[in-house]
Amino acid sequence: MTTHASLSANTLVRRFVVTVVSVGCVVALGFTLARGVVRPDVVAAFVGLIAVGELLQVRLPGDRPAAPIAASAAVGYALLFAVGGQPVSQPIAQVACVVALGVAVGSAVQLLAGRRPRSAVVARRVVAAIVAGLVFRATAPRNLATLRVSQYKEDLRWVALLMVAVVALTGIVDLALAAFVRSSGRRVAFGWMLRDEIGAGAGLWAAVGATGVLMALATPSMKLYALPIFCVPLLLTQFAFRRFAAIRTTYRQTIRSLSRVAEVGGYVEAGHAHRVSSLAVAVGREMGLSESEITNLEYAALLHDIGQLSLTDPIPGGSTLVVAPVERRRVAELGADVIKTTGVLDRVADIVARQADPYRRHREAPDESLPIESRIIKAVSAYDDLVGESQGPETTADALERLRLGMAYEYDPAVVETLTRIVAA
Repeated sequence: MTTHASLSANTLVRRFVVTVVSVGCVVALGFTLARGVVRPDVVAAFVGLIAVGELLQVRLPGDRPAAPIAASAAVGYALLFAVGGQPVSQPIAQVACVVALGVAVGSAVQLLAGRRPRSAVVARRVVAAIVAGLVFRATAPRNLATLRVSQYKEDLRWVALLMVAVVALTGIVDLALAAFVRSSGRRVAFGWMLRDEIGAGAGLWAAVGATGVLMALATPSMKLYALPIFCVPLLLTQFAFRRFAAIRTTYRQTIRSLSRVAEVGGYVEAGHAHRVSSLAVAVGREMGLSESEITNLEYAALLHDIGQLSLTDPIPGGSTLVVAPVERRRVAELGADVIKTTGVLDRVADIVARQADPYRRHREAPDESLPIESRIIKAVSAYDDLVGESQGPETTADALERLRLGMAYEYDPAVVETLTRIVAA
């Protein structure tokens, strides 16, 4: 029940952000139509570039969708002050409308192609453009959008520095908004989530901001030709991201194939590794593990039973709950030895090696050296051993009750509570 409430709270926050941005864009559209569109040719160019950028998305670690070209074009339009030497003074309302129209066109094409865009991520792009435009107009020289570029050409270096500062502030606001949305309704603290967002997205935001600044500074002399020219580096960066993502996908598929060896050999129940991995990742995310920890948790959960391949006689049903604790630890250590032979999964091997260790021993304090990933796998694997493929209410309740009875020594209470909330949802 609590998990359902937490997930609902997270959904409500996302919908609230999207609703506020949508209403703001409708109001901005009214102002823009009432006052008239400034430089329709420039508007068309930026709307088209943002729309194309939405179609060329990449996935950052943690399943974070990103559209670098669309984001840089949105920032570039917010900072735009001249095109071809002629001043351009587009109101903030028009900035919001242009970015919203561009992302709407790109999202519509994605829907037609069978891809569902994430509305909260799209809304953040509009918010970032509005923040950049507001801060830049509040701090830039007043004659910047009224005089020809030739009249203040020597002062452009200060304008460039101002743009860099504006972009840095905009990036912080965007990442903070992403952290707020992700942390709402969860156990994870906002500060921790913000650090995670900065670690995952700060580098890309730097590239996006730099490209937006270059667009705004180059259009006074290069006109609209600057837009496709300065998007080329980001396009090449996206190709590199896609190659990296493809390599990670292949790596994960290889590990999934290895995890099925124990199932094919009849050592564990079919689908056990996949179920444990999916549920363990859900628990890890709810408990606030970083993306690198989530990755190690996923790999360790997939391979946590590979040590059973070293047994002469398979454990009945593959459930280590029916064997003595000493045997459980031996299986875990055998699995860790197998994983260490890869030479690249040492952390995963350490997690697997300690998955059978109790949360705390009799009359002792909790074992702080026990990895949180090992605690999660221990509880989730035991839960799946008890329920298997039958996810009926009675079976689930009995399994969770048995885990609660073991919270004194065997299972981490925080893990069991989180698992209970996720299962209840």
